[in-house]
Amino acid sequence: MREAGGAAVLLPLLNDAKLKLQLDSLDGFVLPGSPADVDPEEYGASNKGKSEPADPPRERTDRTILDHAFAENKPVLAICYGCQLLNVYLGGTLIQDVRSETGTSVAHRKKDASPVAVSDPRHEVSFAAGSRLAEMAGESEAVVNSSHHQSVETPGRGLRATGKAKDGIVESVEWTGDANWVIGVQWHPERMPGDVLAKRLFSELLKAAKSATRVGTTKP
Repeated sequence: MREAGGAAVLLPLLNDAKLKLQLDSLDGFVLPGSPADVDPEEYGASNKGKSEPADPPRERTDRTILDHAFAENKPVLAICYGCQLLNVYLGGTLIQDVRSETGTSVAHRKKDASPVAVSDPRHEVSFAAGSRLAEMAGESEAVVNSSHHQSVETPGRGLRATGKAKDGIVESVEWTGDANWVIGVQWHPERMPGDVLAKRLFSELLKAAKSATRVGTTKP
């Protein structure tokens, strides 16, 4: 965010009162990745033994941020775990373990690469025509890094799956419920220095934050 020209403010996970006081002063939000997984009970499933332990303070914080962002028409960039939480927040479901549940041969994380990769594996993503990501990429495909074992199964209310890997795994979602700029990506643009699309994601978030109308909407 600093490279894009914005100011980055860290938010607390364990102080709800302080968090709510801070939200009004902020113009946009990044929900980053996490080693945790969303609690399967949150999307009507049971843990199949593949989900990592949940992080309740993080889930509660993200939900509070999303309540505020949707109500106040503020933009959100949700990354990896953040993308999955966004989807569950809107009523969607998740694949708990991409490799074992789909049988894909695409490496979506280091341990799935053969031989095991030193850095994040990379793969192509195809973008839907007319999507924000297709516009940002300037073409219908891009190569991204990958560091996840869960992914969107059924998109939540108002979310459109706009990017997919060649194995059909959802790699990006975009909010279509109104004009608010809300995008979720499964890759980690913050770990792609010099990448044009990665830079555009943060600069477009900042642009959306500056131009947001602040006209409130109800929670979807």
